[in-house]
Amino acid sequence: MNMILRFGLLSGLLSVILGAFGAHALRSVLDERLQGVFETAVRYQMYHSLLLLGIYLLYRHHASVWLRRAGYSVIVGIVLFSGSLYALCLTQQSWFGPVTPFGGLCLMAGWLMALCAVWKGQDHE
Repeated sequence: MNMILRFGLLSGLLSVILGAFGAHALRSVLDERLQGVFETAVRYQMYHSLLLLGIYLLYRHHASVWLRRAGYSVIVGIVLFSGSLYALCLTQQSWFGPVTPFGGLCLMAGWLMALCAVWKGQDHE
C-alpha cells in the first residue's frame, strides 16, 4: 500500500505542476478545445490522486484486498486516462484518443472496488 500512497502524492504534485504548465506555457500553443482537454486531464488526475490517498487511509483502518485492487486500478486509470489526454494535447496525434476510455473504465472500476471494500467492511461490524 505504500506504493499507492507514494503514487497518489506524486500524482497530486504532478497535477499541480501540469496545471500550471497548461495555464501558462501552453496557453498560446494549444487551441481552445485542446486547452479544455488538457484541463480535464489535470482535473481528473487531481481528483483521483486524492482518491488514492483516501484508499490508503481506508486501508490503514480496514485492510482489504478490494482496497488494494482499487488503488492499482486507479493508478492504471490515471496513467491511461490523463496520460493519453496529455499525450494527445502535446503531440496532437489522434491515436492517443482511443486509449482514454480504457483509463476511464479503470477509474470507474477503482471507485467500484473501493465501494465494495467499504460495504464488505460494514458487514463485520
